[in-house]
Amino acid sequence: MTLAIAVLVFVTVQRLIELLIARSNTAFLLRRGAYEVGRRHYPLLVVLHASWLAALWWFGWRASVNLTLFALFMVMQVLRVWVLATLGRRWTTRIIVLPGAPLVTGGPFRFLRHPNYCVVIAEIALLPLAFGLPWIALLFSILNALVLWIRITAENRALGDNGVSHA
Repeated sequence: MTLAIAVLVFVTVQRLIELLIARSNTAFLLRRGAYEVGRRHYPLLVVLHASWLAALWWFGWRASVNLTLFALFMVMQVLRVWVLATLGRRWTTRIIVLPGAPLVTGGPFRFLRHPNYCVVIAEIALLPLAFGLPWIALLFSILNALVLWIRITAENRALGDNGVSHA
């Protein structure tokens, strides 16, 4: 197995596990009286991330991997885990509002309002660049910026309602 394939398997498995965790956390929050915000844009997010991963598999599986850029991508994975660990059961891929719950202000949220989105922005650019696919990095960075503009607008509105599970 080449390094590129190993990386793609890692990212694919990671994302699938995260979807299972997100689904469990969403159900947990909804059972406690939470509600979803921004449901209409969620399919865009899913298509974007699935297409990004599919493009990496299609064009990158035989690529040689730039180890410096891959190391930076792995730093993003550490930051991703920090965000998820900080949010605990409140982390989900959807925008879930739990009325009355205080905003999370610990961990990376001490420094940034939306640290997970910063990680995602970096990931979407770094992994294709590590595979020598700058056009995939550019295309999906632009598409991600558009989707994040919609998502962050919806999430900021929900943050004003207090008690959001940051995605």
